[in-house]
Amino acid sequence: MTVELIPCLVYLGIALLLGMLPARFSSRSVAGYVAGDRSLNTLLLYFVLGAAVFSSFAFLGGPGWAYSRGAAAFYILSYGAFGMIPFYFLGPRARRLGLRLGFYTQAEIVGHRFDSRALQVTVALFSIAALVPYLTLQIKGVGYILAVASHGSLPEWEGALLAYGIVTLYVLYSGMLGVSWTSVFMGLAMMTIGWLFGLYLPWKFYGGIGPMFHAIAAAHPDMLMPPGLRDDGRPWDWWGYSSAILVSVLGFCCWPHFFMRSMAAKDDRSIKLMVVMYPTMQVFMVPVLVIGFTAVLMFPGIKPADTVLPFMLQHAGLSPWLAGLAFAGTLAASMHTGDAIMHAAGTVGVRDGIVPLLSKPLDDRRERLLIRVLILLLTAAAFYFAVASRISLVALLLGSYGGVAQIFPALIATFYWPRATAAGAGAGLAAGIAVNMLFLLQPALKPWPMHEGIYGLVANVIVLVVVSLMTTPVSAERLKDYSEAGWD
Repeated sequence: MTVELIPCLVYLGIALLLGMLPARFSSRSVAGYVAGDRSLNTLLLYFVLGAAVFSSFAFLGGPGWAYSRGAAAFYILSYGAFGMIPFYFLGPRARRLGLRLGFYTQAEIVGHRFDSRALQVTVALFSIAALVPYLTLQIKGVGYILAVASHGSLPEWEGALLAYGIVTLYVLYSGMLGVSWTSVFMGLAMMTIGWLFGLYLPWKFYGGIGPMFHAIAAAHPDMLMPPGLRDDGRPWDWWGYSSAILVSVLGFCCWPHFFMRSMAAKDDRSIKLMVVMYPTMQVFMVPVLVIGFTAVLMFPGIKPADTVLPFMLQHAGLSPWLAGLAFAGTLAASMHTGDAIMHAAGTVGVRDGIVPLLSKPLDDRRERLLIRVLILLLTAAAFYFAVASRISLVALLLGSYGGVAQIFPALIATFYWPRATAAGAGAGLAAGIAVNMLFLLQPALKPWPMHEGIYGLVANVIVLVVVSLMTTPVSAERLKDYSEAGWD
């Protein structure tokens, strides 16, 4: 066993313990398993929703962007700081409605508001299609990190199986509270390790953060000129930079594993206070980006750029124990997101993809069992794609970001436009996804170099409005529930 692997194994043991214990404090019901009996306070929401954003991308993709694209990496801080704003308004309304009607997912709310099982199932299928590749990337990242930490003695598939075997155990056993408790531990671990290396590495190689940026400015001034560089090394334009931030902000609260957390909050104040506090989460990303900048002059030519952190840990002459801590932090980032995705995917798949198609409702015990079975099946599928398939899941994930944002107009219409209809919401969603995918696959067709999700949203809103005005809305009786939920 290598020294670098020891901190990783210790971390996995603590995560398993913290993930299993909360089952003692929640009820043996769907409400307990899916929403933690709707008891999450501001602190738990803060870290659980951090899990919805900071994945293995935080320790791999973040430094990789800073290393290869320079100032473009600050896009991550921008959308992270502003991404919670829509949730300030949508979260409390969703929580009140979920409490009154027994809902736990956004697809349940959308389906009920528009009186359409077909729309509910469609949103559920689209959600799972976006979540599985996202989970796959987390599993892939864990396998790679443990393989590097063990100097190759632990193959990627074995490392992925070990880490996500532990995640699967506590998610199946404890549900939402298990995800919540481990999120606090993982979040604190990520922040501590991020700052440790974000300060230490610049000091080791340059004598400090200031001298490091002065050296980069002298050697590669284009790296620090906003808005930074594109993947091909050419300057990124402000159209692309700004539209990428806007799409990310609008899509932030539309991720199923994110939106579900509003249903688990204990009150409206917890949600609103969390939103106000959330920009401070970006403080964690600052040192992670600094790590990437550290390698620009010291280790040129690393390919792919996302491996810059593991490469530095192997070649920077660090103590094996320090390197092991950094590997453990990367594990935390991946597991911090993976458990939330697994839990949400199983819940959405059952409550929105299966239950609406049944002739009679499931009892509490069978529904919890079915959610657990689906979690196992979806995690197994993601594991297969991570270790055995050659499918370009990165391309699928990039498409899903712009695609997930297409749910946003339907959510706004759900709470703020009584005239919206099921036909309008469904047609708008279909048009938005189609346009997003068209420009993702054929970027040369774009009239302006904006993120493809923006074009999808424009088409989405236009179609939603036009079709809604041409079709019959739901009854006033059904809309009353949403008025009571907090329409202004």
